[in-house]
Amino acid sequence: MSIFDSFNINSSGMTAQRFRMDIISENIANSNTTRTKDGTPYVRKVVTFSEKGTQTPFSRILNERLDHYSGRGVKVSSVQDDTWTQMNIVYDPSHPDADEYGYVTYPNVNTVTEMTNLIDASRSYEANVTAFNASKSIATRGLDLGSNG
Repeated sequence: MSIFDSFNINSSGMTAQRFRMDIISENIANSNTTRTKDGTPYVRKVVTFSEKGTQTPFSRILNERLDHYSGRGVKVSSVQDDTWTQMNIVYDPSHPDADEYGYVTYPNVNTVTEMTNLIDASRSYEANVTAFNASKSIATRGLDLGSNG
């Protein structure tokens, strides 16, 4: 593993966590959106990560030959609607989106959960920055040692 592999791994982690924070921010911003373009309430989105470079047998062999060109780290594999958490049903007959019984369907966004996820993503981002800076420091120190010799 070269020093540049650690840069690739850490930078892919930072990119993935920044994207996750963007989706969490979108969830929080739409926590009270009862009507989207298609007329339904906003549905919470969840980001899924996977290992970068998972491949078929042929591409694995090819990339072993071209190893210095293949990326390592993490990637965003999907952004899915959260269909397993129930929507919030609130009685508010004066709301314009209330049904015939006076109930309004609000998004399945829990602000506490989203803020917890935001803190987690932020800490993961910071950990990748710290690891990136440590790798950069090691590379710089190696160059300094090589130039003094």
